[in-house]
Amino acid sequence: MLPGGPVVKRGKKREPKPYTGLEALLLFPDHGDYVATLDLMRRFSSAVRYGYKRLLEGEDRKELKREDGPLCTLFRLNTRYADDALLKAEALLTSQRELRENPRKVVFGGRKLLADLARLKRSNLPLYERKKAEWRERRKGTLYARGDKSKKGNPHLRLVVQNGSLFGAPTPQMNLWLQINLGEKRYAWALVKTSHPRLQALLSRVYAHEPYNVELALREGKVYALFSWEEELPPISLTQEGGVLALDVNADPYGLALAVVNPDGSLRRHLTLSLEEVDRAKNRGAKEIALWRMAHQIVSLAQEEGVAIATERLKHLPKGRRGDGSGRRFRRQAHRFAYRSLLGKVHALARKRGIQSLEVNPQDTSTIGMLKYAPLLSLSKDVAAAYVIGRRALGFKEEIPKPLKALLQDPSFHDRTRRFYEGRIAQLKERHREEKNPYLRRRLGRELAQMKRALATLPSLQGEPGGPAGSTAGRNPQGIHAWRALRVGLFLPLLGRKVPRDLSPLKPILLGSWEGWKGGLDPHPGGGSAATDAHLRVGVGSGG
Repeated sequence: MLPGGPVVKRGKKREPKPYTGLEALLLFPDHGDYVATLDLMRRFSSAVRYGYKRLLEGEDRKELKREDGPLCTLFRLNTRYADDALLKAEALLTSQRELRENPRKVVFGGRKLLADLARLKRSNLPLYERKKAEWRERRKGTLYARGDKSKKGNPHLRLVVQNGSLFGAPTPQMNLWLQINLGEKRYAWALVKTSHPRLQALLSRVYAHEPYNVELALREGKVYALFSWEEELPPISLTQEGGVLALDVNADPYGLALAVVNPDGSLRRHLTLSLEEVDRAKNRGAKEIALWRMAHQIVSLAQEEGVAIATERLKHLPKGRRGDGSGRRFRRQAHRFAYRSLLGKVHALARKRGIQSLEVNPQDTSTIGMLKYAPLLSLSKDVAAAYVIGRRALGFKEEIPKPLKALLQDPSFHDRTRRFYEGRIAQLKERHREEKNPYLRRRLGRELAQMKRALATLPSLQGEPGGPAGSTAGRNPQGIHAWRALRVGLFLPLLGRKVPRDLSPLKPILLGSWEGWKGGLDPHPGGGSAATDAHLRVGVGSGG
């Protein structure tokens, strides 16, 4: 949802309203208007931070926004600007609570940018100064005014259509201007420059005196305006009762895996779509067009199948940084990974077409898909993960197959897996101690830490197996780590890779034939000791 949406008080069920809009560059013919606008944005941003802290302390919003209250007197704002500042602060506070984040740890200006400043302070002075300027703009460069139908649009940031320039002779050309209320009956004027396809929709609201929200943002010394308004949407016609189209976005290979899941949890059909067109886009605009084209293709498929859409609820993807030992190839894949942008477009477009969109907990979806469905149904790991997402959206609980449950309780399997990781850790420690290259040492250190975490997972091999049911809403059901323990015990020791592409060797195990190899000298079907040693030599260099 675009900024400027409604805020629902805590304790009530939040019903987000759909908003649409456009962004435009503001050009100030009078430099004095530009300076005055920046000053107003600075004071409004300070009022948002002050109001957030006061709301966090439990103070009453009505008292804070009064004409003789602290926001009006300290920051020289009128009551409507003060109320809008509190609206922004309350929206941030509500979102933090809904995401189960600590609201006292909010960083105005961005936590990631603050971390970058701390990292660059002593290493790269030119880049540090640019980041510092960006930090200041984010903290000081905000101004927001909500729309009001009774005020014929927006009383404080009002759009005006006039011929030519306000400061010269009139011309036949029609221009769109933004009138910025500076307070005390003073106004600043800025020319609105945009060729966005929604411009005509915005102009129709201006002519009809319909409300629209405006938010100003400062970036690299330029002021941009985001105009947003509530959109009338059709009722939901396609729901999960008819099944779901589940999506799984993957970085390697860069593409989408889609699975259409019937209401009974069976797999109707599946396919994959490449995102290489997005990767080849020449600029940000071309990339956005490619992502929207992909979103339309996905939503059209859901309409064709008569199903809802289900995706993972993703929060953060670590993209790494240079020198962290993750490797250039991994960082390139992670930075091009446009999962959040694509999923946001899919959900927005689905709602516009009356299709229900669902988000589920992403925990262990890939692991369950690789261990359970990829071998049995001859699916790729990506399609299998999408299948699990679809089943989870429909409320199905993933039980561990009986052969895998038996494997979890087998002492010989447990002991052999433990010996494998202990031997790998010993070899990695020796290589880490002898390695002189600091980057390779860091990479070996990361690999060593991963092996230690895997070894720490092994005690749960003898625990109570279980699995997630539906969206866990942040809680782990009993035995959820059994899936991870199976992954640790089967993938690298047997198949030679942390994330294997070919999972067909696990099919005999799922069919109950693990008794034939459990007591042998070497794991089966992953090969003998020589194969395991080879995987060890390659694994550190390739990252598994």
